Amino acid sequence: MSMNEQSLSLITDLQYAIIEEDEEEIHSILSESPKNDIIHDIMLLDEKMRDQLFRLVDLEEAADILRILHHLHASDVIAHLSPVKGARILEQLDSHQQAMILRDLDSDDFNKIIQQMARDGFKNLHEVREYPENSAGSLMSTETLTFRRKDTVGEALTKLVMVKKTRGSQFKFYPYVVDRHGYLVGVVSALSLIGERSDRTIMELVSDATSIHVDHSLEKLHWMFEDTDYFSFPVVDEEGKLIGVVYREDVAEQMLDVSESDGLKAQGVIHEELRTMPLILRSRRRLAWLSANIVLNIIAASVISAYEQTLAAVIAIAVFLPMVSDMSGCSGNQAVAVSMRELALGLARPTDTFRIWLKEVSVGLINGTILGILIGAVAWLWKGNPYLGVVIGTALALNTVIAVSIGGTVPLILKKFNIDPAVASGPLLTTITDMAGFFLVLSLAQLMMPLLLTT
Repeated sequence: MSMNEQSLSLITDLQYAIIEEDEEEIHSILSESPKNDIIHDIMLLDEKMRDQLFRLVDLEEAADILRILHHLHASDVIAHLSPVKGARILEQLDSHQQAMILRDLDSDDFNKIIQQMARDGFKNLHEVREYPENSAGSLMSTETLTFRRKDTVGEALTKLVMVKKTRGSQFKFYPYVVDRHGYLVGVVSALSLIGERSDRTIMELVSDATSIHVDHSLEKLHWMFEDTDYFSFPVVDEEGKLIGVVYREDVAEQMLDVSESDGLKAQGVIHEELRTMPLILRSRRRLAWLSANIVLNIIAASVISAYEQTLAAVIAIAVFLPMVSDMSGCSGNQAVAVSMRELALGLARPTDTFRIWLKEVSVGLINGTILGILIGAVAWLWKGNPYLGVVIGTALALNTVIAVSIGGTVPLILKKFNIDPAVASGPLLTTITDMAGFFLVLSLAQLMMPLLLTT
């Protein structure tokens, strides 16, 4: 059986089990299927059948499904369940996962859900939501496993067993030691407790803990995990009190999410979009971007209009106009990508704009010269006119320098004015490189018109 046939068989079996309300068969399908197949098949279900699925599975199984779904899909699922059922499922997740899902709900659905949540869950969720996006506070789980200074090994092991029983497969806590006021003292390895005398105190086994501040950025968290083999860090507030834990897997997932989001923004998908969203909503979001680009393209086309006579006299130039603008645009996009990467990693700031520009000009001069010579030679050999090669080659060389200068510096400038560089850098780069490329080719051609027409 082919992969497609297996996939069709799986979705058919799942649909039939839901229609028959066969909870045992549903559990069997979900437990035995690969994670990617589950995601794919659940999102192929129509809205009514998907809602029925979540009514048939138990709370833990429903929570397991939400953990692997994209948070937009998970939010959509929760929005269609009763507030009571939605709250019970969310209570199976940690606070970070809850916040990710509920952040995408409208205010009415959000308020209905949290009113049904247990008091502790309600409190933790609001704490996480108050922190800036992509900060340690927004990514942390407020559930922690803590011991006190005077706790004995025997008491600690008893607590570990209790937590393991209540959290089950989601148990991933690292034990931290706090004083009676909640200030972080250190960390202790759960393995180190095994085999120790039960009357020994935890403080005899504690080690120093590397903590992170609640306001640490995503980029800083990323580098901290890259530099260590830790799978989590304790999160402390301004006073040094332990308020949560941030995990390596959550930081890695968020870094990937931000990277994908920036890539989509650069292509004009400003808001997160999935094809399961309403058609009109998706169309409206895309048109907002495309409509703005019409204006930018008209501006670029106006340059060609101003040189119609030159273009008519040497029609061969038209062949090379898109080459000059596209090749320069590629160079500019490379510079944009590097600047965006350095901004994300904290390696560049708006104050570094001049330094970045000097470095990009250096690259632009080398690459522009080489590319200019290559395309100039092509123009000469193709059209048999050396002066056409000079025009095209010179224009590409100069426009490459312009493109990398813009591509390298515009993201930093936009960042300074709190404008999302992932959204605005692309259109600005495209418009300016097109205008500059057209202008350079046509103005140089106009200057060398006698030579172009005599050969």
